[in-house]
Amino acid sequence: MGIHRLNHAVLFVSDVKRSVEFYTQMLGFRVINMTPEGFRGAAFLQAPDSTNDHDLGLFEIGSAAGPSGAGRTTVGLYHLAWEVDTLDSLEETARKLTEAGALVGTSDHGTTKSLYGKDPDGLEFEVVWLIPADLLDEQSLAARKRIGRLDLAKEKERYGGQTRGGVGISVPV
Repeated sequence: MGIHRLNHAVLFVSDVKRSVEFYTQMLGFRVINMTPEGFRGAAFLQAPDSTNDHDLGLFEIGSAAGPSGAGRTTVGLYHLAWEVDTLDSLEETARKLTEAGALVGTSDHGTTKSLYGKDPDGLEFEVVWLIPADLLDEQSLAARKRIGRLDLAKEKERYGGQTRGGVGISVPV
């Protein structure tokens, strides 16, 4: 049997309270009460529609921690990507991230429509909507080989704001 999906990720953060506030307010995560007794500086969060026990663990290492050098001066993880169900959800997330000054980019990857953000520690993440399998066409498949500018209004016009993304790919039917 092989791996079938990512269950959770764990991030080292400088201030766990600040990170919890960011992930709950910006991405809708909720705190799961599973931090071991007597253990300080950790939090476990679950994404809004997740079936995982938890999706994100946050471990505080303190304010003296330096920024991650991953991808600049050291090897390391570039980003995590979380999937939303609709283009309307992607648009709402873009609005929240923009208002918070946390949106750092957007991209059209053909089969996926992506936002890129940074958390309070500068750790990058992606929020993505996948074109449903039954709507994939040669144009979107061919476009996977390039990174284009995301035009959310155009994508909503083409696919609809409430069309469930990824159905048959990553969301059980």
